[in-house]
Formats: sequence, structure tokens, C-alpha cells
Amino acid sequence: MRILFLSHYFPPEVNAPASRTYENAKRWVKAGHEVTVITCAPNHPNGIVYPGFKNRLWQREEKDGIKVLRVKTYLGPNKGSVRRIMNYVSYLLSATFFSPLAGKVDVAVSTSPQFFCGLAGAFVSRLKGVPWVLEIRDLWPESIAAVEAISSPRIIGMLEKIERWMYLRADCIVSVTDSFVRHFVAKGVEPERIAVVKNGADLSTLIPAEKENAFREEHGLKGKFVLSYVGTHGMAHALDTVLQAADLLRDNKDIVFLLIGDGAERERLLQKKEAMGLTNLLMLPQLPKNAMPAVLAASDACLVHLRRTDLFKSVIPSKIFEAMAMERPMILGVEGESKGIVETGNCGLCIEPENARAMADAVLRLESDRQLTETLGKNGRKFVVDYFDRDKLATKYLEVLVGCKQPAASMR
Repeated sequence: MRILFLSHYFPPEVNAPASRTYENAKRWVKAGHEVTVITCAPNHPNGIVYPGFKNRLWQREEKDGIKVLRVKTYLGPNKGSVRRIMNYVSYLLSATFFSPLAGKVDVAVSTSPQFFCGLAGAFVSRLKGVPWVLEIRDLWPESIAAVEAISSPRIIGMLEKIERWMYLRADCIVSVTDSFVRHFVAKGVEPERIAVVKNGADLSTLIPAEKENAFREEHGLKGKFVLSYVGTHGMAHALDTVLQAADLLRDNKDIVFLLIGDGAERERLLQKKEAMGLTNLLMLPQLPKNAMPAVLAASDACLVHLRRTDLFKSVIPSKIFEAMAMERPMILGVEGESKGIVETGNCGLCIEPENARAMADAVLRLESDRQLTETLGKNGRKFVVDYFDRDKLATKYLEVLVGCKQPAASMR
């Protein structure tokens, strides 16, 4: 089977969509299929092209058997609105225009967000005359409305019309959560056109290891109880709560909070950390993907947090599976489906989102009960092996692609 995958992000970028696309694609190649990914020059989150790459009109490369076609886009940082929208729209135009360079394919897949990357799949599939599979990782524009990134009712309304058109136009929809299915059905999508393929963990690279490693030594964390948050520092994540929890625990010299990543809120959070004088909070920039196992191993527990809003009850942050794989318990500040996973797997402590006191209390509970911390971690590893192994999920996804059929021409 020849699979064309449209993704705004791809390694060496290290965010969740880049990892999901790459990890699935390399497994499909290993299974004997041909995969081409149309993406852009790596530049997330600062809008600056990574060393060794250029923002050329188009360029080819290969990674683990995956054919990668990078197309030129308008570069913009992952903050603000106008430049980001220009970046997204330019990808839609470039991916569509240069898609003939991908040659013959049997199915086109596009992933959203970014919203316009998802939309590009509609045009590319039409050009190629093949079925279109739309992958939805977050509900958009609902997500940007929830964090008030765009407040204009007129713009939100227009985007919602495009969103519904995409859902009805796609031959198959792949959701990363069960909760999203109700949303699609409410928009008029037939349940038989929807498949759920959740995120998971690459168990070949995320292997439990000793805490006292070189990363701890390098950053002065030896002997400390380390709470780590690794990922995007964005409006949706409400990381002020972590700073407030660190403030509540500033007198406990054995506890250190660790924030690693980048995003629209990072600079503000850095300034706030300095203003608060938080010596028990370490903030590091985004690190390469291959550094993550050592970072997670160096952690006693992992923080997973989102703003308190009904929309995020349907979201499952991919970092929960990485923590599970590394045998590290979570302090989860996310309600809904994510909370259900953590409670079912008995692999963490669930708290009310944006509640710094609850976060601090959970930290103290784990710090004072190391047997509980170890037990929750081991439970998580077993749970992710049983239900969220990336190998099994990639196989399930491939079955969806193979089974996706175009409707009759009159319906298109």
C-alpha cells in the first residue's frame, strides 16, 4: 500500500504530532508499505529553521525508509495569531501544490491540528483521486476558543463551518480519543466512518532505568525528589499552577520542580519564576527526542496538566503514556478521559486542574510514601504494555487505512 501522510510537524521536531506521525510511519514501512510524508522545514516552536535544514521550495530526504517531502512555508513562531495563521495557510497551499511530487498513492492522510493541515488532505485526495483519512488529535477551532486565542465569534463560526465540512467530506476519520466520537456524530458523521486509534508509547526506546543518572548529575538534582513537566508551555497548559505549587513547597529543600520545553508562554513563565524567587524550580529549553528517556528516568514523578475547561475533558495528553512506559507515576491535572485512564491503570494521583494546593499535596504524598510512588510506576508500565503499545496501535491504524473506501462518486 502507498500511503501519503500530511503533517505540519515531523522529526527532528519533538512535539506529539511529529512523534505520532513518525512512529506510525516507520512501523508501516517495516510492515512492507510505502510511506511519503509531506511536511515543512523543521522550525517549531520558534519559527526558526533547525541547523542543517533550509526552507527551500521543496526538498526530499529519507528517514528510516520513510520518504519525506519538505515544502516551503511562511515561518512564524508558535505564538500570536496572524503569523501562525499565515504559517498554517502557507503549508496548505504548498502541500497541495507540491503533492504531485509524491507520485502515485493509494490513500491520503492528513492530521489536525493544525487545522489547515487537516484541510489540505481534502484537496490532495481530490487531486490524487484516492480516499481521504482525516486524523483528529484535538478539536479545532474549539481548542483555540477554549483558551481564548481567537475571540471573534465571526471567525470561530466560519472555522466551525469548515470543520463540519471536513468531517462530512472525509472518507474516514481517525480519532485519538473515545470522547471525540460523540462530537463527530453530533456534526453528522456516520459512526461507521470513525475509528479510534489512541496515542501510545514506543516500548523499544522508553525503558525503565535508574533515577540517579548523568542528567541528574549535570543539573544538580542528585538526591532530590524531582517532579517533571516535559512538553509545550502553551496557553492550554496553565503552567502557572506549577509555579504556585513550587511556591507552596519552597521550604522543602528536597523537592525540585522541573519544566522542560518551549512555547508561547515560556518567556513569561521564566520571568515570573525569577520574580517569585523560586529556587526549587528548574526551567530548561526544549531538548532532543533522544534525551527524553534520560529525563523521564531522572524524574520521581511526572506532571501532566491542562486548563480547567469542559473541552479538555475529551483530551488525552500523549505524555501520560511516556510516563507510564518509564515506570514513573503521574500527578494528573486533567479531567475526563485522561483521568479515567490513570484511575483504571492505577498509575498516578488525579487532582483538580489549576489547583496549586492539590498539586502540592499530591507531591508531598508521593515524596513521603516512596512505596506508593514505586507501585504506581510499575502499574503504569504494565498498563501501557497491555493497552498502549505503539506497535499494536500502528497495526490497528494500518487496518483502518487498508479498509478505508471511497464513497460513490455521486456522494463526493
